[in-house]
Amino acid sequence: MAPTRRTLIRSVVAGSALAALPDLALSLTPAAAASPPGDVVGKVSVGYQGWFSCPGDGAPIGGWWHWSRDRFQSPSPANTTIVSWPDMREYDRGYPTAYPNLGDGRPATLFSSYDQQTVDTHFRWMREYGCDTVALQRFNPFGDEGPTRDAMAAKVRSAAERFGRRFYVMYDVTGWTAMQSQLKEDWATRMSAHTASPAYARQNGKPVVCVWGFGFADDGRPFAPAACLDVVRWLKAQGCYVIGGVPTYWRQGINDSRPGFADVYHAFDMLSPWMVGRTGTLDGLDWFHANVNVPDLADCAAHGIDYQPCVMPGDLSAGHRRHGDFYWRHLYNMVRLGAQGLYVSMFDEFNEGNQIAKTSETAAATPAGTGIRALDEDGTACSADYYLRITADGGRMLKGQLALTAVRPTPPVTAGGQPPGGDLAAGRPTSASSQQNGPFGAGNAVDGDRGTYWESANGAFPQWWQVDLGATGPVARLFLALPAGWEARTQTLAVQGGTDGTTFTTLTGPVGVRFDPATGNQATLTFTATPVRYLRVRFTGNTGWPAGQLAQLSTYAA
Repeated sequence: MAPTRRTLIRSVVAGSALAALPDLALSLTPAAAASPPGDVVGKVSVGYQGWFSCPGDGAPIGGWWHWSRDRFQSPSPANTTIVSWPDMREYDRGYPTAYPNLGDGRPATLFSSYDQQTVDTHFRWMREYGCDTVALQRFNPFGDEGPTRDAMAAKVRSAAERFGRRFYVMYDVTGWTAMQSQLKEDWATRMSAHTASPAYARQNGKPVVCVWGFGFADDGRPFAPAACLDVVRWLKAQGCYVIGGVPTYWRQGINDSRPGFADVYHAFDMLSPWMVGRTGTLDGLDWFHANVNVPDLADCAAHGIDYQPCVMPGDLSAGHRRHGDFYWRHLYNMVRLGAQGLYVSMFDEFNEGNQIAKTSETAAATPAGTGIRALDEDGTACSADYYLRITADGGRMLKGQLALTAVRPTPPVTAGGQPPGGDLAAGRPTSASSQQNGPFGAGNAVDGDRGTYWESANGAFPQWWQVDLGATGPVARLFLALPAGWEARTQTLAVQGGTDGTTFTTLTGPVGVRFDPATGNQATLTFTATPVRYLRVRFTGNTGWPAGQLAQLSTYAA
């Protein structure tokens, strides 16, 4: 079986690292972007497999697709394809496996990507953590997985529309013998229909499509340059903006790259060289920055091509992550380089441990005795959403909302402690004492988008904002935020809770809560765990504006 792009590791980092870290800030002047900001230029894109299914989920493919080597047998330590374990607390449905129980005694269950709720949960996270655009992976759809891939495209489209994300089709040509004709047929008769969606990604006014795998030096992608160039030109003739997922050493035709593909590469609108498996050290990332990425960008600029390098959190199973320092160094190197966009590999790649989706925090949330590493594998406690939070800060740095910094600003655990039960308020019904005219409704505070916010009527305190959590349960911590770019202000507020929506008791405050852009315009309040269904924030003052204001409220049981 031909190696997939997740297992192909052919290059070895040579040469020494760059000089001491402070010198890293001395970068070449970034090249001007070939294209203006759009849905991929100036944005954070994430690769999305969406390829996990389980018996009973209704997927045409059937079985434990991509969870097991033998998909007709339940996943177990002896029959598995994964090296990391997902945090399952926010999925409505989990499927029992043959793994041992988790360290805390709970059954070991896994999610199905075929469940719409799973896709919706992932896209809600993307919205909450600043993942702008989703590259939906699409392998040869003319085999037995074709119907499932088609259905996943529809599910991704639905979630993108619901949660305000953009998506595009990324063809992976691995093992696709009749690629040259069938890719064209698939785009023309199936996938191009999705460009009618307002959520379909566009760049320079054109629908985006990516082809991953041209020019790689392996048996799984034996296509000649002429066939590859024909496909690129055909897609462009259909009016598409075409991204090339190309080998790491595409310019030189060495290591993972075959020679003779320069015309193919220069025909793309954007190039996104592969990086997964190429290094697992900080020195290695710095070596690639100096010796590969800098000349890559120069070549792209000389040919009017946008440059979207691949960034990665590191293989958790191999101990590459260094509690976030590896991912941040990669983000920092590519932002200081002047990259036109970033491609994160991957959102949900539990098969190779380079996922940013919520992951088991400790051995208590991981099948016992299996050796699967949790996020605290190096002794540093990390919240399940840690790599999503790093992604959010990396996106802010890319967009100039956060100063360029080599020092990771994202703490492994948030100020109030890690979120053990997930956000109880996300997407829940809200109400308020009033709202300012315009798009400033109460629901903006639980939509996961820091760019939208609730604002009360001006010049009249007190005001209140309220959320119905849906059921009575313990609440002990509140996370509050305003849009990241706002100037500093202090709001005087109290937190109240109740079980019937009418009678409230004070949980904490009144207190002056400082929101400062230097610390992310966010704050955390903790209090004695109290059973509530309705949570209310009562505002009595604001030094920055004569109204109550709230862009995000998240609440947790501990």
